[in-house]
Amino acid sequence: MTKNLFTPKPESDVPPESNGTSESDVLSESSRTSGSSEPPETLVPPQGNVPPKHGTSPRSSVPAPVGDRRGTLPGRPALADLVWLPVALLVLGLGLWVSALPEIDFRTMGDYGLLDRLPVTFHASLLVLTAGFLLTLRRAGTSRAWPLAYCVALLVALKAPPAVLYDSVRYPWASKHDAVVNVILGAGELRPNAGLSGNMSAYEQWPGFFTLNAALVRAFGVESTAVYLNWAPIVLGLIALPLLVLIYRTFAEDWRLVWTAVWIFQLANWVGQDYLAPQGLAYILHLTVLAVVMRHFVRPGSAGRLRDRAYLDPAATAVPPPTGVRQRAVCVAIISPLIFAINAVHQLTPVMLCAALFVLALTRRYRNYGLLVVAGLLMLTWNLTMGRPLFLEMLGTLRESIGRLTENSRAGYAGQLTGPGPELAGQANIAMALAVVVLAGIAVLGRRRLTHSALPLLLVSIAPVPLFAVNDYGGEMLFRVYLFGLPGAAFFAAAALVPAAGAPRSRGALVRRRIAAVALPVVLVALTAGFLPSYYGKETMYYTPPAETELVTRAIDRLPEGGLLLATAGSFPQALHRYDQVEHWFFAEQELPENEKMLADPARYLADGIPPGTTAHVVLTRTQDIYTAGEGLLPPGGFETLRTRLKASPLFKTVEETPYGVVLAYTPASTATPATSGGTP
Repeated sequence: MTKNLFTPKPESDVPPESNGTSESDVLSESSRTSGSSEPPETLVPPQGNVPPKHGTSPRSSVPAPVGDRRGTLPGRPALADLVWLPVALLVLGLGLWVSALPEIDFRTMGDYGLLDRLPVTFHASLLVLTAGFLLTLRRAGTSRAWPLAYCVALLVALKAPPAVLYDSVRYPWASKHDAVVNVILGAGELRPNAGLSGNMSAYEQWPGFFTLNAALVRAFGVESTAVYLNWAPIVLGLIALPLLVLIYRTFAEDWRLVWTAVWIFQLANWVGQDYLAPQGLAYILHLTVLAVVMRHFVRPGSAGRLRDRAYLDPAATAVPPPTGVRQRAVCVAIISPLIFAINAVHQLTPVMLCAALFVLALTRRYRNYGLLVVAGLLMLTWNLTMGRPLFLEMLGTLRESIGRLTENSRAGYAGQLTGPGPELAGQANIAMALAVVVLAGIAVLGRRRLTHSALPLLLVSIAPVPLFAVNDYGGEMLFRVYLFGLPGAAFFAAAALVPAAGAPRSRGALVRRRIAAVALPVVLVALTAGFLPSYYGKETMYYTPPAETELVTRAIDRLPEGGLLLATAGSFPQALHRYDQVEHWFFAEQELPENEKMLADPARYLADGIPPGTTAHVVLTRTQDIYTAGEGLLPPGGFETLRTRLKASPLFKTVEETPYGVVLAYTPASTATPATSGGTP
């Protein structure tokens, strides 16, 4: 009789739990009953107990491990047996990608960003990498290095083109992070209580990310973070890979499921929050804390049947070994510096972490109120000390924002993307999010045993959703909730596509395997197709020619200390250069109706907002034109109307004009009627 591969190992350190108690208090009694009434699945070894045929290897009679089903036909080697094929496809995919780079003419991007600039060879490289990855899944249980290699290749293929090609910083607003590092290096001090325009005070109240990069700039001996800024998505993605694997392995024994979840996470991570910014680093620290908690904070006696292989989903892993009070206290002491670092780096991520720890405390498995209290106290302590000014300001706005679900869940200032590329990107964003959520829902409903054992991961994914009722976070709450819920959503989406190895060989199971054999490649290709417009559809507003950067730098350097820089929005290169010496007014970052009124007489509107005696320059650039149009801040043609009327007004004179922008100086003395003083910007 062949030994069942799923026979659980003896756990001498686990107390007997024969009462069948469910591990989670959040499960209803009805769900517990329905879960326990399912008949145990007959776990048949994949290859059975068939003796080898003449001329075949004796190994063919040995049951393959979970996730390593070869499906070899008699007399025909399976594709998975062609050990050279994964290598060939990986080399071919990367070769096609490298050959495609010189053909990407990013300097002539139009309405669709990089989408219509990506050559056929680029798309072919992604298809080849997808095919190779699917092939490696057949032997993922014994050859785990190949899925990892393909996941790294996918990360590079999807996000490295800007880093390799661009001659300037991707995301113009990322230059403000470089400005903060430069100020720290120059001044050598932090001023958390200083009132800085352009919303820059928050960066000195949460300075962890910037002090770290200041140290890196000094250590590397480079001029600024702009040297390596575009490579941040690759570096952060590589760090996130082992963390995701560690989290997924906590709940899944099937390596096919683990790697598919990682692959889906990368395809669905189009949000663009992994550039060189505080939230990118804080997100990595957040995943690290969750990985430690999920593996090392299990309470004794809380697993119930979740260590019984006969009850678990064939793809699920048993609950990690329990830890005592003393061990958990040591773990709290170990990860407290990580939680402190999250609070020093970013404002919102500690809230997301506390929400995740709170929902984990709802389960018997992770009911650790001490850790939740420590995380809450660290967050509150930072908010009442270093972050006090912004924290109090935020509390003052809660009365207006709390409960306004529609406003809080919109994207951006205006929430109305305009233009072919931005509109397509917005539609692709919605389609991608819905696809992942629908797939995850199918697995949650269809694989109840896996849902039961991986319930903590599901709860962590849902935890950020209530924040929609609190604040819009500058129009970014939608993206942040999606990003923090993505790890769990990707896991369950993968579970909907990867059938459980070792499941009963019934007709229904056979049908499900056949459907999955078609659905998995189709969905992965569809997600790849959706990633491109989601990530690159608005690329025209993300790339800035170096000549425009130089124009802005010259304009700001002309201003004396205490001078005022005016621009439509802050999303242009070097917008916050010398932010500690120059005031800023981004006058179009408001609702569209207000901007339409402003366009009726923009010169008078701006003059009324400039304090008397202030040296003020208006900078209008190509990137601002693209951004205000794409984000719907100005109506079609509004930027050109603004530019034309300001140039024609006697209140402003042209200081410098190039094909990339114009700089105008405010000259109230040149008019017969002096400008009336208005509110401060």
